[in-house]
Amino acid sequence: PGANPNPDVNSDGIVDIADLVLVATELQAVIGAAPSQTAQLASEVQNWLNQARRLTGRDAALDRGIAVLENLLLTLRPAQTALLPNYPNPFNPETWIPYQLAADATVTLTIYDTSGTQVWRLDLGHQPAGIYQTRGRAAYWNGRNNLGELVASGLYFCRLSAGNFSATRKILLRK
Repeated sequence: PGANPNPDVNSDGIVDIADLVLVATELQAVIGAAPSQTAQLASEVQNWLNQARRLTGRDAALDRGIAVLENLLLTLRPAQTALLPNYPNPFNPETWIPYQLAADATVTLTIYDTSGTQVWRLDLGHQPAGIYQTRGRAAYWNGRNNLGELVASGLYFCRLSAGNFSATRKILLRK
């Protein structure tokens, strides 16, 4: 798939099983790659599949190839939604809070102090299934409250809500 938006991966003028073999070969090379690479690959495969599905005059071989890639795409997505450990932890003054989504969901991240008072809230909106682990994709908290003030050192609770899923983790701000 790579950056090529054309489903005719081998540029021979037709989209057929040869294109799917090239895509599958690239996929095999990255299976087991870092989660951020896998998430990016899943997104690229999804884009490629969307384009391949819109083709007219498809034949049985192409349809079988698309089905194989659809199944492979399922293996590139997380099996379950999870709130992963933030990093760094302890942190000062900022931290990244990774998570993964097994299905598309509306995502909210909320930070509470030890008394249960909401300190900060981030509405991430509707997010596609995938792994949000790298600094560019994970949720980010700069150690400030909803008013923009730096919060005190101490223990906080981070709660991720995504669809019907919610989980809470302890995070430590140490100045």
